[in-house]
Amino acid sequence: MAKDIVEKIITLFHEQGDSEYGGEPVTQGEHALQAAHLALAEQAPTSLVVASLLHDVGHLLHALPDDAPEQGIDDLHEELGHRFLIKYFTQAVSEPVHLHVAAKRYLCAVEPDYFALLSEPSVISLHLQGGPMSAEECQAFEANPYYRDAVQLRRYDDMAKVPNLAVEPIEFYASLLREHLK
Repeated sequence: MAKDIVEKIITLFHEQGDSEYGGEPVTQGEHALQAAHLALAEQAPTSLVVASLLHDVGHLLHALPDDAPEQGIDDLHEELGHRFLIKYFTQAVSEPVHLHVAAKRYLCAVEPDYFALLSEPSVISLHLQGGPMSAEECQAFEANPYYRDAVQLRRYDDMAKVPNLAVEPIEFYASLLREHLK
């Protein structure tokens, strides 16, 4: 089964990874591979590298149009991705994926300059996702043992939008994916 899910993910990237990444200058696949590349370059724990690679897997699993946010639709990709990942991967992978949207809301609340760093598509999705967190939401977010990983994942997510950046292919990550299976 472990080999099957890793092969399924690789196939999913090949079949769906060329889809538009919500108005950004990269595809879904490029974005995911860049996020993992950034985590690897910073020598992040391998669970965070895998979470960075898979953080937007929910976008590859739903059938909504690429411009869903512009149509006022929150695709809840973090929930869809989390439901998929918890079946196969450790919590150290699935939970930061689950929290990466909340991490954007959190950072907008706790770092005054963070909002200015967001791309226009990210600002649009922020409003659909509930906007900056309240103080109570921030407290609840910080109570999750994976919130720091989610915040770091969010930073990789924000930076992983560079057109034509040379990165390793999805197959490069197969052994790391297997390492973090349940």
